[in-house]
Amino acid sequence: MNMKAQLTTSILFIFALFLLGHQPLSAQDQVMSFTHTADDDKLEWGSCPAFMTESCRIAVLHGNPANPNADVFFKMQGNTTVPAHWHNSAERMVLVSGEMEVKYEGQEAEIITTGSYAYGPPEKPHRASCLSDEPCVLFIAFNKPVDAYPVEGTL
Repeated sequence: MNMKAQLTTSILFIFALFLLGHQPLSAQDQVMSFTHTADDDKLEWGSCPAFMTESCRIAVLHGNPANPNADVFFKMQGNTTVPAHWHNSAERMVLVSGEMEVKYEGQEAEIITTGSYAYGPPEKPHRASCLSDEPCVLFIAFNKPVDAYPVEGTL
């Protein structure tokens, strides 16, 4: 994918996430706590960037994905793979359901299971595969705006 296409894909992805996460809040709502589960009917699931698997979905849990410090659920169907990509932000993750293999460039693949914490460094290419028959749902906290850029080739 050429640089212009990557930029266009990233801009569209951030805009779509902004629309999902942009909900005006009153002053009182801003100080209220809340909880969500991965199967919460109130979650609005949006598409992932076009280069990712079609079964991939993202739901904004907190914050605005166009700004720093957004939290999301990332979901992919069982037995699917998200191709190699990278983010400007570090990722702090907890697997909520399923079993996932994550492979970072220059490292051995790791298997993460439900309840596992994983850290992904900023700008480090990686791929992920949902190994289970059930969907994999990953909680991800980003410290920079949410983005994703495809990587040519394999890791």
